[in-house]
Amino acid sequence: MSTVSLHELVHDATRVLDRVAAGEHFVVVRGGHPVAELRPLPSMRPSPRPHGLAAGAFVVPDDFDKPLPESLLREFEGR
Repeated sequence: MSTVSLHELVHDATRVLDRVAAGEHFVVVRGGHPVAELRPLPSMRPSPRPHGLAAGAFVVPDDFDKPLPESLLREFEGR
């Protein structure tokens, strides 16, 4: 783990943060004493959901894709 002074961090934050984004860890030092740690965050991407989470929770009728009755279509479309 590398160290970076507060002065260096303030004056060259972009370079330091680029290195953090690349996976490096830093201890921020002020007055010769460690005061903080900079490290990359864990991935914030959501993990893919497994298939079949709702298996058996409901039944899809055989005619689920049948056209809607004209009366219901009129209500949805404001006719």
